[in-house]
Amino acid sequence: MRLSVPRVPNFVLSTSTSTPRTSHSEAVERIAEFIKPGNVTVLTGAGVSVDSGIRAYRGHDGRYMNPNYKPILYHELMDETMKGHAFRLRSYFGYPPVRDALPNTTHHALAALQHAGIVSHLITQNVDRLHHKALLNQAPSNWLPSKLTPSILELHGTLSNVCCNHGHVIDRDSFQDMISISNPKWVTFAKEIEQSGIPLKTNPDGDVDLGQFGFSHSDFQIPECAQCLKENRRNTIIKPQVIFFGETIPLSIKEASYNAIDSSDRLLIVGTTLATYSAFRLLKRALETHKDVAVLNLGPTRADGILAAQKIEHHSGLVLRDAAKSVWYVVAASIDAPH
Repeated sequence: MRLSVPRVPNFVLSTSTSTPRTSHSEAVERIAEFIKPGNVTVLTGAGVSVDSGIRAYRGHDGRYMNPNYKPILYHELMDETMKGHAFRLRSYFGYPPVRDALPNTTHHALAALQHAGIVSHLITQNVDRLHHKALLNQAPSNWLPSKLTPSILELHGTLSNVCCNHGHVIDRDSFQDMISISNPKWVTFAKEIEQSGIPLKTNPDGDVDLGQFGFSHSDFQIPECAQCLKENRRNTIIKPQVIFFGETIPLSIKEASYNAIDSSDRLLIVGTTLATYSAFRLLKRALETHKDVAVLNLGPTRADGILAAQKIEHHSGLVLRDAAKSVWYVVAASIDAPH
C-alpha cells in the first residue's frame, strides 16, 4: 500500500517568502472586525497547540520540520505483527505529554468567544482536547463536560479514547493503566527517560519516535479488548480513536463539519496550513456557499492566493486574545446600553 502524506503545494511554498507579516495592531483590528458580527465557525490546526508544548508537523515555512519523519499510517498501526506492536508502543509513550498539556492563550481566547456566543462552532483538526479544557475552565461551576460536545467538532478524532478494530471504545487513561500493569519493564524505562531529561519529540497525533534508543519491543504486551473477550474473541488490535493517515473520516463527522459551515456566516481558520484535504474542503465549502473567510496563520497555507480568503500573517495567541477583548467590550457595551 502506498500513501502520500499531505503537503502544502510547492507553488505555495515558493511564494511564501514574499508574504509580509501583518503588524500586531493591524492583525487585531482585522480579526476583531471579522468576528464582531458573530455566528463564526472556527477551524483550528496543530499551530494553535504549539504554545502548549505540542510540536506541529510543519514549521513557519510550511515544510515538515523533520523532512525524514514518517508519521504513523493506519495500516501500520493496525498490523497484527511485531511491526504494529512497535507503533502501538510509540503511541503508549506519546500519549502522556499530550494528556498533561495545558491550554494556551489561543485556546482560552477562542473559549471566551464561544461563551460570548460569537463563535457558534469550533472545528479542530487537533486530537489533544485542549479546546475542551479551555472551554470547561471558563464554564460555570454547574457545567458538565458533556455540554461541550455540541460546540466542538473533532475532525480527526481524539486521543482521550482508544478503540479496537471491532469498534469497542475504551477510556484512554484506563487503557494506559492496563498497558502499564502488563509492561512493568516499560514503566521503569519511562521513568528513567523522565529522570534523564532526554526530550521525547511528541507529535500532534500522540506519536513519539523511540528509534534513538535502539531497543527491542518484542516483549511489549497489548491488553486484550475486554468486550471482544465477552464475545468469545481474542483481540489486541487496539488504537487511539484518531483518524490516522490512510484512514477515512466517518461520514457523520464530514456531514457535521459541512453543517457547521453552512449554518454560520463566516469561517475563521487559525493555525493550520490546510495541507490535509479534510480541512481544505471546508474552506472550499465556505467559498462555494459565499461565506466570508479569514485565515490567521504564520507561514504559507493552501488558502494563499485565494482572493476571497483574507490572510492575516501572524501568530495567533496574542492577536486572538486582544481581538477577543475588543469584541467582548463591544458586546458588553451593547448589552448595557439603554433601550
